[in-house]
Amino acid sequence: MKINPASQHTVKAGLLIDNEEPTANRQKLKANCNMKRIAIQGEIGSFHDMAARQYFDGEQIQLVCCATFEQVFENVKRDQTVIAMLAIENTIAGSLLHNYDLLRESGTTVVGEHKLHIQHCICCLPNDSWETITEVHSHPVALMQCRGFLANHPALKAVEAEDTAGAAAFIAEHACRGWAAICSADAARYYGLKVLEDSIEDNKHNFTRFLVESAPQKADFLRSLVFSLPHEEGSLSKVLTILSFYSINMTKIQSLPIIGHEWEYMFYVDVTYDNLTRYRQSIDAITPLTKELTIL
Repeated sequence: MKINPASQHTVKAGLLIDNEEPTANRQKLKANCNMKRIAIQGEIGSFHDMAARQYFDGEQIQLVCCATFEQVFENVKRDQTVIAMLAIENTIAGSLLHNYDLLRESGTTVVGEHKLHIQHCICCLPNDSWETITEVHSHPVALMQCRGFLANHPALKAVEAEDTAGAAAFIAEHACRGWAAICSADAARYYGLKVLEDSIEDNKHNFTRFLVESAPQKADFLRSLVFSLPHEEGSLSKVLTILSFYSINMTKIQSLPIIGHEWEYMFYVDVTYDNLTRYRQSIDAITPLTKELTIL
């Protein structure tokens, strides 16, 4: 995927900022109304950006770049036409537990998912080289996923940053000589940096699963159920058996301990279905067996 800087527009008060003639502006404004606004954590060129562009391939989108995942959901809450895209699980780092909590509290609905192959490169300013770089900046998870590579370059000081693409952007914007970033090769190219080496991740089978979230009225046939259960033998098995009976496909299950309640857990279950009536019947059937059932 190649990121095209020209596809990024500045919007203020619902109007495109442009110096073209009024007729051209009206045409662009009409096209802008059909754009999907996607809130992501991170900068242009981040893995969230890549996931959004792949998931909405062929559609016009406008990115709402946020510094934190909390800001992502704040944007959806403030404007229900905004769609959120957030990482929820990585094959190496595991589940992003904080995002599960945000998801449960947000009141949004899961409407899709996307799996992205994660590949990291190390990049620097065009005038820098292996001989001149002294430190490498990136998100802590990216640094962790490249531990073997970094171990083979002990002279490089690893420095944590908020975002992979954000580290690349900072180096480019501030002309940080001697600094390198670990990010995607797309981000490196977008910010005009030189790729010293690509595919430096330790595990080549590195995938991140992203969820697509929207306001409830945009719901489709994918749901996330969140519930707790009595601490009784077979309580989870009963719920799963009912879902199976109603032909509800379970694609993911995650359990998190409930703070302050020993041996009690909150379960996050992703399901898909093709029959709305049977889905509703299954929810009616499991509700008496669960505590605090929430449908995202």
